[in-house]
Amino acid sequence: MKKFYLLSVIFLFSVALSAQSSQSILLNLYGGYTFSDKVDFDSSYARVEDGFEYGIGLEYFIMDNASVELKYNRLDTRMPLYTKIPLNEGAIPAGTQVNVGDDKGAINYILADYTYYFGSSSQKALPFLGAGAGVAILETPKSGSGTYFAWEIKGGVKVKTNSPVSINLHAYLQSMSAAVGYDYYWDYYWGPVAVTDYASTFQFGLGAVISYNFSK
Repeated sequence: MKKFYLLSVIFLFSVALSAQSSQSILLNLYGGYTFSDKVDFDSSYARVEDGFEYGIGLEYFIMDNASVELKYNRLDTRMPLYTKIPLNEGAIPAGTQVNVGDDKGAINYILADYTYYFGSSSQKALPFLGAGAGVAILETPKSGSGTYFAWEIKGGVKVKTNSPVSINLHAYLQSMSAAVGYDYYWDYYWGPVAVTDYASTFQFGLGAVISYNFSK
């Protein structure tokens, strides 16, 4: 019986390898520059400053011109928080940073992407569009870390070489959304109603990817 299980595992493993060999699997190394964004709250606002974003991904081609990818990217940045209105009876004027020396943080993106490449797979340069969704893990010095919904869209061109290595040049827009409190409204029938208030980041970036194709 043990020999039968062993033979079954070997057979299934060989089938999986043969199936994978008919499709491309790429290891992607990411690097890019992400620009800043302003996030408004009720009585304050924050800035997510620009910074270098880097990461790694594993891309699997489900057909010649389309792929799915699981990737991890990290943006190390500063997140200063400013007042919008005077506080403590005017002792702290509007526009004052309230987390001086404590504004370092990071955003970790874990995303599942779908990408479509235009043209023939035999071309050296392939334009593409893609989109993805997943989670963003926000790291801040005071509040620790939190996990929030995230998404991105991207577009660019993939440049192939005669080797397993290719280069991807692209632009991207990333967003992270988090609940930051409640807004209250008066309803004639229900009275005061609390509605969750959300804040979102929208950061544009320019990046490059070095890819290695394991199937070549």
